[in-house]
Amino acid sequence: MDLNLTNRKVADGRKERPTVAFVVPCYNENQVLRQSLPLLLGALDGMSAAGIASQDSFVLCVDDGSKDDTWKIIAAMHRADKRIKAIRLSHNRGQQNALLAGLMTVRTMADAAITIDADLQDSLEAAAEMVALYREGFDIIYGVRASRKSDSFFKRTSARAFYEFQNRLGLETIYDHSEFRLMSRRALDILAEYPERNLYLRGIMPAIGLRHAIVTYDRSPRLAGETKYSFMKLLSLSIDAITSFSARPMRLIFLIGLILLVADIGVAAWVLMSHFAGKAMSGWSSLMLSVWFLGSLMLISLGIIGEYVGKIFNEVKRRPRYSIQDELLN
Repeated sequence: MDLNLTNRKVADGRKERPTVAFVVPCYNENQVLRQSLPLLLGALDGMSAAGIASQDSFVLCVDDGSKDDTWKIIAAMHRADKRIKAIRLSHNRGQQNALLAGLMTVRTMADAAITIDADLQDSLEAAAEMVALYREGFDIIYGVRASRKSDSFFKRTSARAFYEFQNRLGLETIYDHSEFRLMSRRALDILAEYPERNLYLRGIMPAIGLRHAIVTYDRSPRLAGETKYSFMKLLSLSIDAITSFSARPMRLIFLIGLILLVADIGVAAWVLMSHFAGKAMSGWSSLMLSVWFLGSLMLISLGIIGEYVGKIFNEVKRRPRYSIQDELLN
């Protein structure tokens, strides 16, 4: 542990040794938990030894309806060390809801919560830096990758397109930030006031608006297992993010409609001139192309509008975002 973290000034109202909770979403992570949980406990021990975190700090695992032995492994490790706590959702609700369930669980138990994936590709040294910045008065600290050199060309370009696309459509995001972040209890209390069912935490964080900072780090390879995020899941997450925080896609539909209206007026003028000049020709090809183009555009437009209508449908039903089946908190 870097001793410079210990010597930093503690902001007024902040504990010198805050209780820190690692919140770890878990879905079919039986290959990695026996390795990652001891490392997380070791990181807490290091923070405690350096004087920047309380000995009461702990790890909360959120089993998101796993179908393997994830819960059994967590329960066994909880019996061996009570600093490993856990909740189990009744069925799979996705990473965003699992993270929210964990954050709301630790909200009254810890001074600060750090969300981190079970594969520990995110840096534990950066987590200690986050706690040091929390002690200085920051409420949200984002973990941002220093580079993507270790990623494939496809993954680098698709990730960049992911963030660019969101920003161009009006969604404020932090580039190269996933779900690795620290939130103070104050930030968690504000997060609890957001009632939406269509969750995209990366979009909500900037909207909270508290004092924030960024910690950069180099991402490591997975300890074991395979990533749970396929390209289709990332695409689905991006669509959910944009339609949850921006109405710009519907405005774009309106603008495209205006452009096509102007083009239609031009085409109509040309057709009429050709007709009265006696130069009208058979236009089957252009007609078919126009029909297919406009038909596709209308279906895409209806699909975009449907995304928004579907979100309204889910919101007005006000169903619970998750249900907790079991707890290991004591």
